[in-house]
Amino acid sequence: MFLELMMIFECKEYNSSKEFIMKNEGQFKRVISLPFLIFYGVGTIVGGGFYALLGKVAGTAGYFTPLAFFIATLIALFSALSYAELSSRYPVSAGEAYYVKKAFSRAWLSTFVGILVIFTGVVSTATLTVAMAGFLEELLPLSTVIYILVIVLFMTLIAIKGIKESVWFSTIVTIIEVGGLLFIVYIASESFVVMKENIDLMIPTSFSLEIWQGIFVAVFLIFYAFIGFEDMVNIAQEVKDVRRTLPIAIIVSIAITFVIYLLVATVAIFSMDLEQLAASASPLAEIAKQDGYWSYIVLWSIGILAGLNGALVQIIMASRVLYGVSQNSQKFSLFSKVNAWTGTPIYATLLVVVIVLALALSFDLVLLAKITSTIILVLFIVVNASLIVIKRREGRHKEFNLPLFMPYVGLLSALTILLVHLLKLF
Repeated sequence: MFLELMMIFECKEYNSSKEFIMKNEGQFKRVISLPFLIFYGVGTIVGGGFYALLGKVAGTAGYFTPLAFFIATLIALFSALSYAELSSRYPVSAGEAYYVKKAFSRAWLSTFVGILVIFTGVVSTATLTVAMAGFLEELLPLSTVIYILVIVLFMTLIAIKGIKESVWFSTIVTIIEVGGLLFIVYIASESFVVMKENIDLMIPTSFSLEIWQGIFVAVFLIFYAFIGFEDMVNIAQEVKDVRRTLPIAIIVSIAITFVIYLLVATVAIFSMDLEQLAASASPLAEIAKQDGYWSYIVLWSIGILAGLNGALVQIIMASRVLYGVSQNSQKFSLFSKVNAWTGTPIYATLLVVVIVLALALSFDLVLLAKITSTIILVLFIVVNASLIVIKRREGRHKEFNLPLFMPYVGLLSALTILLVHLLKLF
């Protein structure tokens, strides 16, 4: 199968990304404007993973949790900026695979990257599905299998219906979930007073290996809560004025997410016992419970919606990448078909969903999140390396151009976090 997939990229090299886009024009509808794309980006980043994993991060980093979020944001930002420039240079679906193809002219490498991107979306969706099943079980204890089947079926129907419907759903849910996080900040606002009195607890006063190992393990986990901005490049062929819109949307989405995460992480560690926070399957709902039962139910419901939203976006992303990399393969041509009525790649979506279901029924939440974070860091390394090669060979890009040192920083920081995690395993 891998050899067959390699043939996908053994195709005619186009003179420019514009020609590439023109070849594929008419397949998708360009219906996504800048505001909707920002909502889409924030929605996939601020997904159910943050709602489910905040407790695990706090259990690892303790009062250094806000610092861990800050470090993770910096690392993600450098890679996000690389994605922004590359998306402006080459606004195509299957973005990462195409960037690697342009940089290294190696079909096997671009195929490998395309498979990694698809697998990231699949594993991430499985992670969110398991998280949502955990939320549902807390309130109504039924079989996890039943919850997983219902969740996956619901997401499949929305993803197949059409990109416009999916983005509208994502926009509405994003507003609700961001509102839920700001509600947490509001009801736990007294935590800021406690924070001011204990701000020294948030600052490492030594270079203790144990302290910094905990922080970097937390940073690694947090990466799962930051993935999503890279998915935006994979709906490039459905975005209006894509060369301008996509880079702006990526940067704005990261900025909004960082502010929200930092506020919520800070109030969380000072409003609840850390051990209790770490043990909870829905930690933010537990914080809301301090304001009353109905606040708990509201946040619990928002956690479910956030998970659905994040998982839906990942399904869309993975199916679009599968569509993109299947366009030049006769054997896999079924997955490059776009339904004339819905304007979506139905067969690609169904394959993604089947794999999601298998993973969700087989692995637990933390393991799935770690697998996703590992793959994302590898992709960040490859994408930053691609931009370095392209910038050195082709020079400045007139529409969006980064200083050359920035992709180097993105590459080295992602590599450092990945190595720290791998060394911990041994």
